[in-house]
Amino acid sequence: MAKIDSLEKETREFKKIAQDLKDLVTQLTSRVAALEKGSPAVCPTKQVCPSAPTAAKTVPAKKETEEEEEDFELFDDEEDEEEKERIKQERVKAYEARKANKPVLIAKSNIILDVKPWDDETDMAKLEECVRSVEMDGLLWGNSKFVPLAYGIRKLQISCVVEDDKVSTDDLEEKICAFEDYIQSMDIAAFNKI
Repeated sequence: MAKIDSLEKETREFKKIAQDLKDLVTQLTSRVAALEKGSPAVCPTKQVCPSAPTAAKTVPAKKETEEEEEDFELFDDEEDEEEKERIKQERVKAYEARKANKPVLIAKSNIILDVKPWDDETDMAKLEECVRSVEMDGLLWGNSKFVPLAYGIRKLQISCVVEDDKVSTDDLEEKICAFEDYIQSMDIAAFNKI
């Protein structure tokens, strides 16, 4: 019988401990719910728990954090966009200034012409004089030499430098071939961009 009495006593103690734990869990649940809602926590005894924060304390703290969040934006797109646009405009101005100071490149070509006479009796000195007499804006004559062609006939090989925008090879050929008494034809032997 003594054993049964001690077991009953232990069971009552365990039930009391279990009930105390259940009351504590209920109390904590109501405090957590109250904190989440912002209202005062109610203890199982229907009183305001002294350890629970009141709604008056939580509301101002909530307003302060909202104001701080409004003041501090992680991604401030408007200011970043304005700053990027300002930097872009500065870079464009700097590029245009560098471009304005840079000299304009003039496209030029080096051309070697083969000028053929009618026959071996053509005065080659006069033929060269006629070719060099062609003057155009952007045309500069260079070295020349007489190269054997066939049957004692020699051709004039002459180089010139032309500005591509100012001198057309067709115009140059037309002006050279205008000396029909000395020149039979003209060919371009080499054409190189400078």
